[in-house]
Amino acid sequence: MFIEMIKRRYVQKQRAESREETRQKIIEATAAIHEELGPRQSTISAIAERAGVQRLTVYRHFPDEGVLFEACTAHWLEGHPPPDPETWAEKSGGARVRTALASLYAYYRATRRMWTVSYRDVEDVPALQGPMKAFGAYLESIVADLLTAVDAAGSDPRAGATLGAAVQFATWRALDGQGLDDDAKASLVGDWLAGIVSR
Repeated sequence: MFIEMIKRRYVQKQRAESREETRQKIIEATAAIHEELGPRQSTISAIAERAGVQRLTVYRHFPDEGVLFEACTAHWLEGHPPPDPETWAEKSGGARVRTALASLYAYYRATRRMWTVSYRDVEDVPALQGPMKAFGAYLESIVADLLTAVDAAGSDPRAGATLGAAVQFATWRALDGQGLDDDAKASLVGDWLAGIVSR
């Protein structure tokens, strides 16, 4: 009886580990397809094939697309965390803005493929809208932080508008198309802000 109980526990543990491995394969397959083709083209069939499982297995682990996207986003962000505002918290004024934007722009450069397809597909994929909204809130928090560094009184709405545009992936991509490196982009925005707040 005791030996049988130990055997049952061992089998249950093996099954749980196997389930977790399968779940992780599905998440990794989803993230890879999202980055390669975009969320809009990430069908359950394609995910199942990439993960080496049946479609039914995907549905067993993730009963709806929202749950799958949430797990995929958490997995991808764990491997590609956005810049931590604490890294520039001790700087002030224009130096804070330039450091923050240079960090954000370097992040965009390293992850451009995923952001390109995510922004492209967000209107067509409801399950993507929650994660993108959360990233938007993160960008808004950066704007609020940097605004206190350059215009603490909030006296000039142009400073907030400039920063609001500056943190966007689309702005980074547009400036990148002009041939500017990330530090030059950050310095350019710093110059814009300096011109605004000095008036």
